[in-house]
Amino acid sequence: RATGRTLYILDEPTTGLHFDDVRTLMEVLQELVDAGNTIVVIEHNLDVIKVADWIVDLGPDGGDGGGEVVAVGTPEDVAKNKKSWTGKFLQQTFDRQEERRARQRAKLKTKAAAPAKGKAKKAAQQAAE
Repeated sequence: RATGRTLYILDEPTTGLHFDDVRTLMEVLQELVDAGNTIVVIEHNLDVIKVADWIVDLGPDGGDGGGEVVAVGTPEDVAKNKKSWTGKFLQQTFDRQEERRARQRAKLKTKAAAPAKGKAKKAAQQAAE
């Protein structure tokens, strides 16, 4: 019986999944969270990490070189932490996202400006006639 008070612990749930399946998994996990459940995910997939509410990053390295809490906080907080490998890669991911958004905004501005230029040229031609 679903209570909305369940703790789910998932260890690398995206391993072996296709990108589309990872998206589906993330949608299902979000539905569980929206229903009031708590989900703890041990994961290396940045697509999953970047949408987390809270990160506890263990390191600084793997195996014997790890096991210490290196960074704690939101994905944006962890991305700013210079001691965190996860933070470094999160920051690169955020930077790429922002670059894509900037290119999309530039394309939209160009498309929006193109008809306006055409209309102005046509109006000038009509005025000259």
